[in-house]
Amino acid sequence: MPHDPDPEDPSHSKSLVVVIDDDALLREALVDLFLSVGTDVASYDSAAAFLNDGIHDRPCCLVLDVRMPEQSGLELQARLKAEDRQPPIVFITAHADVRMSVRAMKQGAVNFLPKPFREQDLLDAVWEAIRYDRERWIQRRHLADLRRLAQDLTPREVEVLKAMGRGLLNKQIAHELGIAEITVKMHRSSAFRKLGASTSSDFIQKVSMLELG
Repeated sequence: MPHDPDPEDPSHSKSLVVVIDDDALLREALVDLFLSVGTDVASYDSAAAFLNDGIHDRPCCLVLDVRMPEQSGLELQARLKAEDRQPPIVFITAHADVRMSVRAMKQGAVNFLPKPFREQDLLDAVWEAIRYDRERWIQRRHLADLRRLAQDLTPREVEVLKAMGRGLLNKQIAHELGIAEITVKMHRSSAFRKLGASTSSDFIQKVSMLELG
């Protein structure tokens, strides 16, 4: 029997399963399956319909049929990768072959299930994909928040952080920028506060994440 995901597990909170399959009966069955275990689900009968709707800004997994009219699942995967939009994909197909599955996995698919498949196998594959995407989603949100905070940095503070990113000490930064060491410390302290750092190691990590160059 399909297992009901733990509502306290953050890997499932606010997540979405996207079903893309031109087979209406199978599509409806998969929607019912995911709804039965408390997961939000959206469904589309073609790659074009999905692209027109756009990718949702939340942890998600695509359950994608390989062979569909007009645009195949593999073609959709390639397009998303080319556009640097790569939600995790679980492929399902009634026409699997080794070459096709290898191609899909090399392009980043997390699983490849031949039809007919066990419901539990599909659910397990989707939970794994959502956990992976949630981690990426959290990282993207953290980086976006950090970049917003970094907009308040002064040009001189950015210069100090760039030097920090190269591993320079306060004295070396002061010499390179032609300012007093106490001034470097003041800029670091100000940047520390603006970036919402909690510890020195947190501050260094945030400077690294910004990739100031």
